[in-house]
Amino acid sequence: MRDLLRESRRPHRVREHPYAPWFAVGAVCIGAFMGQLDASIVTLAFPAMQREFGASLAAVQWVSLGYLLVLVALLAGAGRLADVAGRKLVYLYGFVVFTAASAACGLAPSLAVLVACRLVQAAGAAMLQANSVALVVSSVPRERMRTGLGMQAAAQALGLALGPVAGGVLVATAGWRWVFWINVPVGCVAVIAGRYLLPRTRHRGRGGRFDWPGLVLLGASTSALLLAASVVSGLDLPSWSVPVLLAVAAGAAIGFWRWEARVPSALIDTALLRSRVVTAGLAGALGGYLVLFGPLVSIPQVLVAGSGELVAGLVLTALPGGFAVSALVGDHLLPRAWGDRRRCVAGAVAAAAGCVLAAADPAAEGWAGACLALTGAGLGLFVPANNAVVMAAVPERTAATAGGMVGMARGIGTALGIAVVTLALHLGGHPHEAGARAASAVLAAVALLAALTAAGRVRDPVS
Repeated sequence: MRDLLRESRRPHRVREHPYAPWFAVGAVCIGAFMGQLDASIVTLAFPAMQREFGASLAAVQWVSLGYLLVLVALLAGAGRLADVAGRKLVYLYGFVVFTAASAACGLAPSLAVLVACRLVQAAGAAMLQANSVALVVSSVPRERMRTGLGMQAAAQALGLALGPVAGGVLVATAGWRWVFWINVPVGCVAVIAGRYLLPRTRHRGRGGRFDWPGLVLLGASTSALLLAASVVSGLDLPSWSVPVLLAVAAGAAIGFWRWEARVPSALIDTALLRSRVVTAGLAGALGGYLVLFGPLVSIPQVLVAGSGELVAGLVLTALPGGFAVSALVGDHLLPRAWGDRRRCVAGAVAAAAGCVLAAADPAAEGWAGACLALTGAGLGLFVPANNAVVMAAVPERTAATAGGMVGMARGIGTALGIAVVTLALHLGGHPHEAGARAASAVLAAVALLAALTAAGRVRDPVS
């Protein structure tokens, strides 16, 4: 039993191998690939779930929103736990939970049970995502950190890229349940690879009581905000619930911030937020993933009815495909003298341009694919550089905590991307082209705001 609570050693042959750091990055990339594969497949399955369960888009979106809410609530706590208990240990157990819950999702008999299984799946995902950035940073030499993070981002993008195509094929042939069952074999491989390739935690943080009040306040704030957006988007709840939910969201957010500032073992490290570099980087992570995940909701709703799931999946592939290519080769194509701040600005501006162009004709398959590729390429430059800025600005002993905060910001951005696009589609009515244009305009504005935030950073920690 004690061995189940300790991090295992890597085999001597692996530990002493000159490529040992990159073996560890490769193991982390399996998790990065798996998480984003799941995310991009699920949104493509929304129309099929609507038909099977007889539910509206506002209800079915909670298959993703419920997952994201738990993810956001647990990420920082999972990161703090990993800093104390061991990043490798928490990471591997996260895979076990995620894989088992994926199998359960595929067996769910109703929409309510599916959402409940997704909540458990999100708990495992939080244990994974809170540690992935920290494991990369602690495994590779500091001067190669951006390369390692770029490889992780490329693995995420590859999962996003294959997700729409795999999802289109699975939904059109085997059925939507296979979008969850496909995680099971990947998860089994990842657990084995992580056990033998990931290093043990060398620098650990201090322990402390878990911040349950902070967790409840954060969960209440984000849940109430997204639930209010869902009601406006067509969820079957009374209209008077919207101002009530918004008031709860505001009150819980204020309470959360005040509580975190004075509790010893806070869910988030407010000391890290005193750095303008870290704060701007977290805002950038939120905006980047809002822009990345918004089209994953709008494109299936616009194209599935006329072209089918497979065509919609192929068009969507251009977004993460552009992300993957840019994350892999962008570091070599841009001038070496450019630091992370300039890379962030250039990437965010390119992403905004793609969103603006997409608003011209979101129903044209070729045009939409080209615009999505440009948006993805911009985000492929922005996200790794932005992550590098945040992680370079924090001490190594809090790496997993900071990684959890980055993951929390990404999760909030993803949830907002889904909610904002769902609202735009609802307000635009049927067909969804008008709503897709409005959503593209909002996404472009967010990308430009990310560019302005990056341009305003006081320094460029990584050159």
